[in-house]
Amino acid sequence: MIFLIVVVGYLILLMGISVYKSFMVKSQEDFMVAGRSVSTARLVGTLLCTWMGSGSLLAGAGLAANVGFSELWMAAGAWIGIIIVFFLAGRVRRIAEFTVPDILELRYNKWARIFGTIVIVIAYTTIVGYQFRAGGFVLDLVAGIPEWQGVLLTAAFIITFTAFAGMMSIVSVDIINGAVITVAMLVAAPLVFVNIGGAEYLTATLDPSHFTVFGDNNFFWAMGIFLPTFFLLLGESNMYQKFFSAKNEKSAKSAVLWWVSGTIVVETALASLAIFAFSHFNLLDRASEMFLSSENAERIILHTARYSTEVGLPLWGGLLLLAASVAIITSTGNSFLLTPSTNLTRDIYQRFINPAADPKMVIVFQRVMVILLGVMAYLLLTQFQTILAMALTAYTMVGAGLTPALLAAFLWKRVTVAGGVASIATGMGVTLFITIANAVLMHYQGAQLLSEQYIILPAASLSIFVLIAVSLATKPDGKEKWGRFYTKEASLSKAMEEVKKE
Repeated sequence: MIFLIVVVGYLILLMGISVYKSFMVKSQEDFMVAGRSVSTARLVGTLLCTWMGSGSLLAGAGLAANVGFSELWMAAGAWIGIIIVFFLAGRVRRIAEFTVPDILELRYNKWARIFGTIVIVIAYTTIVGYQFRAGGFVLDLVAGIPEWQGVLLTAAFIITFTAFAGMMSIVSVDIINGAVITVAMLVAAPLVFVNIGGAEYLTATLDPSHFTVFGDNNFFWAMGIFLPTFFLLLGESNMYQKFFSAKNEKSAKSAVLWWVSGTIVVETALASLAIFAFSHFNLLDRASEMFLSSENAERIILHTARYSTEVGLPLWGGLLLLAASVAIITSTGNSFLLTPSTNLTRDIYQRFINPAADPKMVIVFQRVMVILLGVMAYLLLTQFQTILAMALTAYTMVGAGLTPALLAAFLWKRVTVAGGVASIATGMGVTLFITIANAVLMHYQGAQLLSEQYIILPAASLSIFVLIAVSLATKPDGKEKWGRFYTKEASLSKAMEEVKKE
């Protein structure tokens, strides 16, 4: 009962903040980018919480439990990506738009905006879908609620929370969520390590491959889990939208430095905790309710929270770990639901359907989009067997579909409109083709064309090749296109108005 009380109490706290913040939403900027007034501390908290989602809590932890510390290749993709982002954060904030497709149209054209929006909607609703599944795991574990009912309850909470106050509520609660996540992981990992027997116990019970660079795999396997997170991070729309929310360029750049430090520490602690705890629970008698098989390894962190005393973690430590799990699920679900709803509102409705829409109507439209996308996320959830498969597919969609063209806008003056649009369409098309082919083959033959972790290799490679080849084969764009991304004094908001008139 105490576990259920903690879950419900924490959710009530988050919802209370969201309702309170909803009364402060007066404009489109308030709802989409929190009035562009987010401080460094709040920006760090929301960036950490957004990245530390169920992809880390479940997929990453499950992978670590099964393969050992070589799982950190998956996490390291984000670490390297964040370091690169440091050099872009100030320039992104300087643009001061609302969405990544805003940037794509500024540098390319309206088709880049449309294709970019499609990529984000598909990928981000997939990510939201496995937050729903993670919530179902939690409610099943702490209250015995059937998983499908737990998924529906989680979906209802995340959709309602996001619809109330948008970015205003997200950045407000994420400073709390970030603190809870960090403290929980830093407390739980060393306590479990010591109480199960330390290094001596681990070396005696785990395969030696758990402590090697590639585990039982090879370099290509490592790249298969490194590259999806690396390319996703560089094209992560939530990140760009939150940079737009920062109060100035300095805050955006400072937040990135703290973000990469926090992410390295927390993700390493989470992977370590998964390995330590799984080494104990997996060796229990199979008849024990505390036994956890390799097939269910994705639940290891939640399992550790529920049966914390079994691995020497005090009850308060288990409750803190459970609260951190709830924080991870809800914060990521909120952010990844807000972003595609912003894209549909800003990049489709306002841009092409009703450019003169009243600000209040814009907010109403976005809230409706939040609800519709939440339903779509639930439907997508039924198309994948594991959270790891969902995560890698979504990461690849963004990494191959958006990242090459987006980075080229900031880093390569020679990229052309045709090259950027062709790159987005290619990355998106290859990812969709292989994913659909996998689903058909799995249904009829029980096989796959290509494992989810390797789709990034052909998808990103072709996207980059097309970007370069088409750009070099077409006439260079004039300074009126690329100059906006390199001139500090350029007024890009005015430039956007010029693009709309074209």
